[in-house]
Amino acid sequence: MKIKFCYISIGFSVAVVLSLFSCVGGVESTEQQFLSDEHPSLVLTSGGVAEIKSNLGRVPLFDQTLKAVIKEVDAEIANGIEVPIPKDLAGGYTHERHKSNFFIIQKAGVLFQITGDEKYAVYVRDMFLAYAKLWPTIGKHPAERSYARGRIFWQCLNDANWLVYASQGYDCIYDWLDESTREKLNKELFRPYAEYISIENPQFFNRIHNHSTWGNAAVGMIGLVMDDEELINWALNGLDIKVPGDIVKDNDGGDIQLEGQKEAGFLAQIDHSFSPDGYYTEGPYYQRYAMYPFLIFAQALANKKPEIGILDYREGLLIKAIYALINQTNAAGEFFPINDSQKGMSLASRELVHAVSMAYALGGKDAGLLSIVEHQGRVPLNNAGMAAAKGVADGKAQKFEYKSVELSDGANGDEGAIGIIRAQDVTLVMKYAKHGMGHGHFDRLGFLLYDQTGEVIQDYGAARWVNIEHKDGGGYLKENHSWAKETVAHNTLVVDKDSHFDGKVKPADKTSGTPYYFSGGDSVQIVSAKEMNAYDKVGMQRTMSVINIGELEKPLVIDLFSVQAPEGTRYDLPLYYLGEFMSSNQKFQMHNDLAPMGTNDGYQHLWAEGQTMLEEDIFSMTWFNSKRFYTVTSVVESGDEMILTRIGANDPNFNLRRDPGLIHRRKGGNTLFASLYEIHGNYDYASERPINSFTSIASLEVLHQSEAYAIVGFELKTGERYHFAFSLSDDDEGGRHAVETSNGQLEWNGIYDLKKY
Repeated sequence: MKIKFCYISIGFSVAVVLSLFSCVGGVESTEQQFLSDEHPSLVLTSGGVAEIKSNLGRVPLFDQTLKAVIKEVDAEIANGIEVPIPKDLAGGYTHERHKSNFFIIQKAGVLFQITGDEKYAVYVRDMFLAYAKLWPTIGKHPAERSYARGRIFWQCLNDANWLVYASQGYDCIYDWLDESTREKLNKELFRPYAEYISIENPQFFNRIHNHSTWGNAAVGMIGLVMDDEELINWALNGLDIKVPGDIVKDNDGGDIQLEGQKEAGFLAQIDHSFSPDGYYTEGPYYQRYAMYPFLIFAQALANKKPEIGILDYREGLLIKAIYALINQTNAAGEFFPINDSQKGMSLASRELVHAVSMAYALGGKDAGLLSIVEHQGRVPLNNAGMAAAKGVADGKAQKFEYKSVELSDGANGDEGAIGIIRAQDVTLVMKYAKHGMGHGHFDRLGFLLYDQTGEVIQDYGAARWVNIEHKDGGGYLKENHSWAKETVAHNTLVVDKDSHFDGKVKPADKTSGTPYYFSGGDSVQIVSAKEMNAYDKVGMQRTMSVINIGELEKPLVIDLFSVQAPEGTRYDLPLYYLGEFMSSNQKFQMHNDLAPMGTNDGYQHLWAEGQTMLEEDIFSMTWFNSKRFYTVTSVVESGDEMILTRIGANDPNFNLRRDPGLIHRRKGGNTLFASLYEIHGNYDYASERPINSFTSIASLEVLHQSEAYAIVGFELKTGERYHFAFSLSDDDEGGRHAVETSNGQLEWNGIYDLKKY
């Protein structure tokens, strides 16, 4: 069954709409009064709509957005209403049709309020009536993949998406509807819909997770529209219902109930999902996804229930979280692909279009945010969007200042962190946060490196092609577990070819990395953290520094990975560089007969393309990408190997990218991996001229390694020599240190010392 309605209507031109509402307040409805004192009251309000109308035609970015939305919605109205029987997974026709419907419902409702054209209200009403007719005829979605199967969509998560957006459209036409239609929709569609994603699926609704954030917001927003206090209470405080005992994990391996969890609901989500710095424990990709329901429900609560003080909750944490999210982007505005993330998701997403304007309007009118709004090129059609667009029109935009920052993890800020160092156009990210629940990756002390061209040393992200039906319906691929989550898929240490925490989510969730030292903003910037739980009897500490040296064209990255472990331990330290191999000071033996590097823990997906037993004091390799040259220089110990790898073994459906990698293999006990990463030179394709294509590093050596200190020295080809010393156990800024090195005794004050000698 497919329910379809077609419309013939006379549309308003944008010019007519803008000029009309610059002068008057609206159009009188032929059915009943257009506006009342009660609705809209969620994101839009009656007073807010009047303010928007008074500024139409005078704020270019808002007018431009309005014009685009009118064009989009009018095209959908011309096509008629389609409400197909649910059948497909993400990416399939029915899924995408219902997804498109909820976006258009919200937009059409807003257009009704702004333009007064009743065709938008009629369209939203008739769409809802079609869903009211469909709802009682369908049971659970036929796809059985989800731990919480939806009805319109394959999972309750998407059902909640629908209701979050539909609630806004309903709010916009609520007072326009006749009483009998409102009663019908409330009783036959919206109340049973809200009950389905809450009391009928508590394993979905009562979690601390981005899924439940959407569920809580959906039920709460429709409760606010209908003035249903029971639904609002469920949304804010969770359900007093136990999750069925046989549902203990979600599809990603995450626990339904976290250990010690005693609370649920929207307020608990804010309490437990964010750190005091606004970092979201699942990582930036899912923080972006969750920010929309967090903010849209918060805005509704601020309008309808100001006594809660939601925007001031936890010292204004939701606005702070927007800044934390913005700071987790590269030069292109793309989020760091920490944990499960699809690369390329960015500040241009619809969630951040809403979030940035809201942060500007409600968070102190920070002019730096307006430069992001300008780059986004659109604003939400609400008062926050109008405020941001006016700020841009008034020439108030300033460049957003991205700074080096350590973002703590955990509700109290004491469960690890991520460190972000920025120097000129170089960005270094190191992760020592909590695991991230079911979406977490086993990558403690992993790092990513960027310049203004993009990724230099990459994190793979998730093995998923979101909403692309070719790839298993757009969901997570099995390779997400067998490759992307595994430790060897990241730029961090693998011990004895086993993933951190043996690849198990529950023990990984119980601990976090330990921040040791962070210093940002100076010519020497440092991030250092420890990990003592990933392996039995193995202690790890990684210290990375970004330093400005006058002789080099770009900041230099120092990487010191100290390990304390029993003799005979085998180490693999991967480096996933992006680009084309240029040269090395070592001769690799190429493998003509490729074989997977192992059978589990991600090694089954790696080809060993080339291998060498290292013979000199240092290993050096240069690669090329995006018109630039990059070189890694590493200290060599006796018996070390380097392996050139390629992702893609045991991948019959070609689900994985064929990216290159480099693994530094070593066997021993206590040890220090020491490396430098240099960004240098360029290549002009038009002139075919390379400039500064060779490294400036002449030598690198470990001067001292112990559980207490890591000291290295390096020399440039111009003859300048430097040492970098770091105290691994005494973080007293005023501490005095005297250490015997291979170059004699070295003394300094403070945690670190960088000197030319």
